[in-house]
Amino acid sequence: MGDDRRTKVNENGKDEQLEQYRVEDEGKHLTTNQGLKVSEDEFSLKAGERGPTLMEDFHFREKMTHFDHERIPERIVHARGFAAHGEFELYDSLKEYTKAKFLQDTSTRTPVFVRFSTVAGSKGSAETVRDARGFATKFYTEEGNYDLVGNNIPVFFIQDAIKFPDLVHALKPEPHNEMPQAASAHDTFWDFVANNQESAHMIMWAMSDRAIPRSLRMMEGFGVHTFRLVNAEGKAHFVKFHWKPVLGTHSLVWDEAQKINGKDPDFHRRDLYESIENGDYPEYELGVQLIKEEDEFNFDFDVLDPTKLWPEEEVPVKIVGKMTLNRNVDNVFAETEQAAFHPGSVVPGIDFSNDPLLQGRLFSYTDTQLIRLGGPNFHELPINRPVCPFHNNQRDGYGRQTINKGQVSYHNNSLAKNTPAPASQEEGGYTHYQEKMEGRKIRTRSESFKDHFSQATLFWNSMSEPEKEHIIQAFSFELGKVKSKSVQQQVVDMFANVSLYLAKGFAEAISAKVPNGGGSKVIKSSPALSQENTIKKPATRKVGVIVGNGFKGEEVKMVLSALKEEGTQPEIISDKLGTRKGDDGTELEVEHTFLTGESVIFDSLYVVGGEKLDKKFYQDSTYFVKEAYSHFKPIGATHEGIHWLKEEGVSGSGVVTGEDMKSFAKEFTVAIAEHRHWDRELV
Repeated sequence: MGDDRRTKVNENGKDEQLEQYRVEDEGKHLTTNQGLKVSEDEFSLKAGERGPTLMEDFHFREKMTHFDHERIPERIVHARGFAAHGEFELYDSLKEYTKAKFLQDTSTRTPVFVRFSTVAGSKGSAETVRDARGFATKFYTEEGNYDLVGNNIPVFFIQDAIKFPDLVHALKPEPHNEMPQAASAHDTFWDFVANNQESAHMIMWAMSDRAIPRSLRMMEGFGVHTFRLVNAEGKAHFVKFHWKPVLGTHSLVWDEAQKINGKDPDFHRRDLYESIENGDYPEYELGVQLIKEEDEFNFDFDVLDPTKLWPEEEVPVKIVGKMTLNRNVDNVFAETEQAAFHPGSVVPGIDFSNDPLLQGRLFSYTDTQLIRLGGPNFHELPINRPVCPFHNNQRDGYGRQTINKGQVSYHNNSLAKNTPAPASQEEGGYTHYQEKMEGRKIRTRSESFKDHFSQATLFWNSMSEPEKEHIIQAFSFELGKVKSKSVQQQVVDMFANVSLYLAKGFAEAISAKVPNGGGSKVIKSSPALSQENTIKKPATRKVGVIVGNGFKGEEVKMVLSALKEEGTQPEIISDKLGTRKGDDGTELEVEHTFLTGESVIFDSLYVVGGEKLDKKFYQDSTYFVKEAYSHFKPIGATHEGIHWLKEEGVSGSGVVTGEDMKSFAKEFTVAIAEHRHWDRELV
């Protein structure tokens, strides 16, 4: 890897440090891994046509040995993931706050690699489960790799990393029967929650709509921990990192999420992959919250507590740049699966705080990669390799790719003029922030960490009425799966400290004892936490268009054109694949049948119909419409479709009908942008 590589993206959109590793096999001869051309790949080398296979068949042994070792251990958590490449552009220089070069020069385009994931499930689990989502970003900067390893929820279950194994053991399938997969609705998880009440705030997020995102493209990301930004003068600020999706933050409804798990367990990765292939590049703006070190104790929360957030109304988010994901991986294993992230991968100008959960992660991540990727050289895999050169005296080990020249591999030395040599701060050498520390060695936590319910109540207070109802339903579902009556009651009593209304709501649903006392005096709220206040756009929304032969060709074409101009993605649904012909000869290619497509994979439906459609067509389309209606999705109808909706009593908020195609398309687009219509009365 030459010293002349830079943090830039070439004209084909491919980051240069990976280019030399890409191989196109099409049109090439078959060879062994040593490059020897192979003359036969169908038959083993045998002693005679019907004799035993010979040991000297090196091609067979190489091929089979490699196959036997194709799988590496999956991640203990975050096993189910999908990733993409992109670039980060800086809007405003942060030179005032940090000496990190990629956060100073607004002309720099920094290559990035982002992996999204679920936490609880195995590598083969479904994707729309109720769970936190990983949001890990690797910046390939000229000063080295910087990994921002976060989640789509800004807080965590625990305050100290020593409890992480306990949390995961409780969350994972129960060891006596290996059930349930990718789900928290079982006894051991909720027993952990009730007996580790620092989890209260995270549980509120996990029971909210945030835990079932509509798309990875419509999901916030958070660094979770408090870090430090340090400028060239050595002055530090506490910082929290945010990723804000340009499309807004949107979610599924629970019934829809469960059905998608069965209909398309790859729903989220398919959505991300197809969006990038279609040129609808996912975009996220980077935001930072900054607190002066001298203001550390001026808040009603501890800035180092990972179960607490910094309310945006008190500590505003400063938007400083944008990340665009513009290229899918070429090989999921080589890139997504072998990607190794580490919160300790930092660059000059970014440092750590004493958050005890972060401190533990700084050890754990390296330890994990050693076992999963087979040794200490995981940084040499193409996806993990920095774009800047690296020089040190570390040698050998499993998977070593670098061929180090020379006789010296130690420091200090004279034979190589004492090189490689440390760099001074002026030369770009990393220096840790000189924080003054004193205290006794002790196993305890700060008193300021012991308030477990105030911010859980703040989150509850910040929710809209539909969001609150969804949280009650989520608790009711999860605890309804718990067999232990004692655990159920413990959770009810615990969350009475957050909100009596909440606790009573799910206590009644599971026939637990409704608490008489409790409640919270916290009245503070943060409107930024409610998805009701998110960005709402029609762009990239999937619109299922139900048509049969004989539809009004010219008028339907006009509506579809208008929808596409607004960035939506109309897809044709009918009873059979092929084409459907309109009354004027217009033809539409069918992309989904009632059998292969489901209403749950669309954001909205446009019901057109046609002439002389049979009873089966009507029944199938009615099922589509009623299910979408029950999920509060926007539904539009023109021509025959209007009569269908009237016959089925489908009306109310978000249901748009019209005979004037131009005004209909405009009104329907507004309804699509709204995402859900919670004030609709179900029929």
